[in-house]
Amino acid sequence: MNFNEIATVRQSCRSYNPNREVEQEKIDAILETARLAPSACNGQPYQITVCYGETAKKVAKATQGMGMNKFSTDAPVMLVISEQPYVASAAFGAKLKKNDYRSIDIGIVTAYITAEATVQGLSSCILGWLNDEEIRKICDIEGTVRLVITLGYAKDKDKLRAKKRKDITELVKIIK
Repeated sequence: MNFNEIATVRQSCRSYNPNREVEQEKIDAILETARLAPSACNGQPYQITVCYGETAKKVAKATQGMGMNKFSTDAPVMLVISEQPYVASAAFGAKLKKNDYRSIDIGIVTAYITAEATVQGLSSCILGWLNDEEIRKICDIEGTVRLVITLGYAKDKDKLRAKKRKDITELVKIIK
């Protein structure tokens, strides 16, 4: 599967098969791809906490509220992405340039994770609606929780949807 194919078929899943476990070798492949993701000064200022079973269910509940993310309870695996301290050179650059490299790095690793999940035949959804404090307690995490990624197999009825995106002319500005 080339990258364009991955980008074409990857979508946010909101209909997981709760009875189908995810094979450990697929999780291992996803984590290895995440390990290879680029980051500012190769600092990787994040931690990935893999949650299964009852812990995954508790994390899922902490991503719900006000009608949001009800589907997350059916995902068998939750990846909690928490922020960690910068390495010294990235911290200096972030302060000097007033740029939040950690958020950029977390975005990059999240893209790598969801792309590799697609290659592995898994579905995913990136959740930003979450209870940071609750998830930190559940997972014994010190750093701020920035995202939770649900992983699992989509139900058979979850078909590929047409992508609604801006036209390329709205996204790209060319200067010669």
